[in-house]
Amino acid sequence: MTRPVAIVTGGNRGIGLACVDALAAGGFDIIVADIAEAPADELKAVVDHHEAEFRYCISDISNLDSHAAVVSSALDAFHRIDCLVNNAGIASPVRGDLLHLEPANFDKVLDLNLRGTVFLTQAVVNAMLRYVGDVQRTIINVTSISAEYASPERADYCISKAGLSMWTKVLALRLAAEGIPVFEVRPGIVRTEMTASASAKYDALIANGLVPMRRWGEAHDIGDAVAALASGRMAFATGSVLNLDGGLAVPRL
Repeated sequence: MTRPVAIVTGGNRGIGLACVDALAAGGFDIIVADIAEAPADELKAVVDHHEAEFRYCISDISNLDSHAAVVSSALDAFHRIDCLVNNAGIASPVRGDLLHLEPANFDKVLDLNLRGTVFLTQAVVNAMLRYVGDVQRTIINVTSISAEYASPERADYCISKAGLSMWTKVLALRLAAEGIPVFEVRPGIVRTEMTASASAKYDALIANGLVPMRRWGEAHDIGDAVAALASGRMAFATGSVLNLDGGLAVPRL
């Protein structure tokens, strides 16, 4: 098998599905690790359209014991792993005063968004290092503009994404000599199920100029960027942050 292979966590919908679409279009075979009991019809349609080989692995990555099955699913099917897209994550279960943040909610967010992602990456990288492939191997962490921009009403989410941002940096340094670049992709205000409940708020903010491009981001904006980073054409970059936010993070007077 000569096609590169990508694992996408949380690939059943939203940004993860868009990443699958773009990677499959770019010639990757795909493993999706997702908590849903079965692949969505949209996911199956995407991989069929691009004639990509595909495996689906039910996995709650906050459960570290599930990580071995994700890696085994990839290696059993394809005998290699060339790209890991760490996309799975959850929003704050409750938005509110951080002085009343519940430890259980904090743990739930950190366990998935940060702890689970870190240790799944560890398992995948150890498998990657056992195989010397003929294409660029890449790790891509999908964080958020909230890794830098603070929202006190959802402190748990912001902390998880800031931690994942640092994970990108330390992992990039560790893997630089191995020739495996590590990238951080920071979506801004993107139209997904996660943002649907606050769509009226964001519509108004965008209309008033918060986003210089004056539009929502769409899931494919993120997927297309992830596929570009995974292509191997940016092999001298690592530890880099790519803001996909319509200019929101550009400092302004």
